[in-house]
Amino acid sequence: MPGVVQSLLWQILKLSMNHGGNIYRFARRLGCLPEQVLDFSANINPEQPVDLSCLQGVQLTPYADPDYGQLKQAINQRYPVPAGVDLELFNGASAAIFALLRGLQPKDLVLYTPLYGEYAHIAGELGCKVHNIDRFGQIMADIPQHSTVIFVNPSTPDGRLYELRDLLAKWQAADCTIIIDESFLDFSQADSVAEYTAHYAKLYLIKSLSKFYGCAGIRIGFILAVTAAIKELQRFEPAWKLSSLDMAYMRQALANTAFIERTRRQTAHLRDLLHHALQNSGLFDKIYPGQANFLLARLADGGSGYQLQEQLEPSRILIRVCDNFEGLDESHVRFAVKDELAIARLAHSFKNINK
Repeated sequence: MPGVVQSLLWQILKLSMNHGGNIYRFARRLGCLPEQVLDFSANINPEQPVDLSCLQGVQLTPYADPDYGQLKQAINQRYPVPAGVDLELFNGASAAIFALLRGLQPKDLVLYTPLYGEYAHIAGELGCKVHNIDRFGQIMADIPQHSTVIFVNPSTPDGRLYELRDLLAKWQAADCTIIIDESFLDFSQADSVAEYTAHYAKLYLIKSLSKFYGCAGIRIGFILAVTAAIKELQRFEPAWKLSSLDMAYMRQALANTAFIERTRRQTAHLRDLLHHALQNSGLFDKIYPGQANFLLARLADGGSGYQLQEQLEPSRILIRVCDNFEGLDESHVRFAVKDELAIARLAHSFKNINK
């Protein structure tokens, strides 16, 4: 019977950790408040560029602008859009991913793994034939002609930053439709592939604004592509996808340009602190080098991330086990970059774990 109970508890753990950031289910299990959870599972900037007081003057009576004119202008100033290129806004990057794949209806979908599981899930719903390519060992492998390829840069869950010039040339030579997800690129100094969108009509760039700007509750993402492709995508989109409050907050956030460099410096510093905490714990035999706001680590001796999560529960710490990423198993765990106090609490909690 104890073995059955343990198995059931682990199944509950797995259900609660299929995606990072489900602090509500985790808190219910622990019998605490969500705000008492120290969430290392969700890769959200711990800092925000503006205070919620910026929303006090927002008028809620009129309908919001269905063309999102002011928000698009703010995005264009933050992320320069090449001539002949346009963007479409969505209620978060996940909605953008689904809308784009639904519109493209690809027959062959090439996923460079390990990869965020939402892409494979959507591909299954749409009946695509999925071709997984291990970017750790076979990144230049052959791909089907005329396929649709998806590449996340920096990657998740390991945060590696790639130079894409050779891959872009390879994909174009195969006449592929290309989707680049740059949801975590703002945490680095690297250049976007946005300039390439003006020169290749089948290149789509996806960005999430919630990660960098620390506002997962503000659901805004966008797709950048040539104007004709965006117009085709808009044919199937409803009006008023975003609320007046969402747009007002994001316009203020984008206007705080000093926040960009400050966040990059802070993330690099805190990522180093997190790396040291993981390394000094003695629990991991590999910590993947990353350039985003998270680190992937592999537990030594085939250890289980679910067992580690169970051991961290007395400290009310939630982590992300990465066994639902293609090519990884439950020995792989991901930690978001948090503030110094949170990292210190994690390091202290590691000391109470039996090695």
